[in-house]
Amino acid sequence: MSQLRIEPAPPQNGIQRVAVSGRLDTRSYPELDQALDPLLDDERVSSLVLDLEGLNYISSAGIRSLYRARRTLAARRRRVLLVNPQPQVQKVFDVVKSVPLKDVFTSVEEADEYLDAVQRKLVAKVATTAS
Repeated sequence: MSQLRIEPAPPQNGIQRVAVSGRLDTRSYPELDQALDPLLDDERVSSLVLDLEGLNYISSAGIRSLYRARRTLAARRRRVLLVNPQPQVQKVFDVVKSVPLKDVFTSVEEADEYLDAVQRKLVAKVATTAS
């Protein structure tokens, strides 16, 4: 059983919102791709808003899934917006944006181990600060 939950809301004025929560990783990214494919093909969808408030982990496979959606819609002059990322997920986005993974890591597994460590460290820091 996957630890990923995908909850689309009814579309409004060309905007499709989808809440993504749990873990987006090597095991679960195909579920997200499958759920998004009909939305990416729907000409009535001008913007796809992915609400990541409940997403507590993302791997390089998850990043590729989000990039795939973004690239697909950009080719049709539409867009994907990511909102409400947790601090550890935002940190992964920052790392990926500043250092292209293909230039640093020798394997997907190595990249995932690094991203896992970054997220665990930030979650522990936030938990310590909140106490």
